[in-house]
Amino acid sequence: MKIDFSNKKITGILSILPSNEVLFEDEMHNYSFSEAKSLKLKAAMGFKSKRVVADESTTSFDLVVKGLDYLFENNLLDKDSIDAILFVSQSPEYIMPPTSNLLHGKYGLDEKVYCLDINQGCAGFVVGLQQSFMLLNNPGINKVVLCNADVLSPKVSKFDRNSNPLIGDAAAITIIENTTESTSIIGEIRMDGSGAMALNVPAGGARMPITEETSELYEDTFGNKRSKNHLVMQGDNVFNFVQTKVPEQIKNIVESSNDNVDTIDYFLFHQPNRFMLQKLADKIGVSRDKLPFNVVENFGNSSGVTIPVVTTFNLGDQLEHSEMKVCFSGFGVGLTWGTIIMNLGNLDFCKLIYK
Repeated sequence: MKIDFSNKKITGILSILPSNEVLFEDEMHNYSFSEAKSLKLKAAMGFKSKRVVADESTTSFDLVVKGLDYLFENNLLDKDSIDAILFVSQSPEYIMPPTSNLLHGKYGLDEKVYCLDINQGCAGFVVGLQQSFMLLNNPGINKVVLCNADVLSPKVSKFDRNSNPLIGDAAAITIIENTTESTSIIGEIRMDGSGAMALNVPAGGARMPITEETSELYEDTFGNKRSKNHLVMQGDNVFNFVQTKVPEQIKNIVESSNDNVDTIDYFLFHQPNRFMLQKLADKIGVSRDKLPFNVVENFGNSSGVTIPVVTTFNLGDQLEHSEMKVCFSGFGVGLTWGTIIMNLGNLDFCKLIYK
């Protein structure tokens, strides 16, 4: 699906991270590795610390509420100006009702405000932007509040060295508006459902409800212990997908936007791990200085939320006072991969907070 919009812009980005920090060394005794091998894994993948909710009763909804409260209390967002609210997540509050409607009710928004939940993961920020741009083409919609959030740490086994050192929790709120400025937004989203199970949580849905049996730990051939309630990641399949499909898409979008890797200031990508991003930067011929990969080592992989996190963490101050051309790219669960090239900057806010 091609993305081609004009006269729209991002006017603010807020990332919300849990204040609870867990160090890699705090948990490495759970893995079926010697200390030496665990530390080698840490060095290769860029694991250092992650931010996860301290209490498993804390949800994605709760993190978004903390962010919205911050924006309202600091006069960075006016409730009466909101025309639509999107909630993009793999960890909604309930099966029903939609979490976006719960946010609508909590803040007493006008009945005309449009609400939409989107079940997307690693590419969720890009998908959410695309949906926001489409909504802004409708009469009466001039400001969209895009909420990306995931609390996936409870869905990861502490005995799984493939996933546990990696997964963090976070939320982000992005404001997207119509503008009279001449803007150009070019991109593409693609999907391959034949590889959907490369990243999955087997139990918890209608196909396999959670039971005592699904909660029992089992050991895979690599010595990782998890239950069917936990995230399963086929690392090799995901790595090969990212290294083949994503570079091709990025190169095509860069070319179609009449740019090249030198004219784009920053490549702000989903953050699976340092090793994968370094390989991806080399594959598309981008200087590693222009493709930040420091989110996993500081905060963990919070799925699609990592794109706004890498943006606010690395460029927050700059984007409040200047403009640059950026390439957003998200890739993973689905399998889904999407890329957008647009100008970003002179934002009303671009901040990262801990709650």
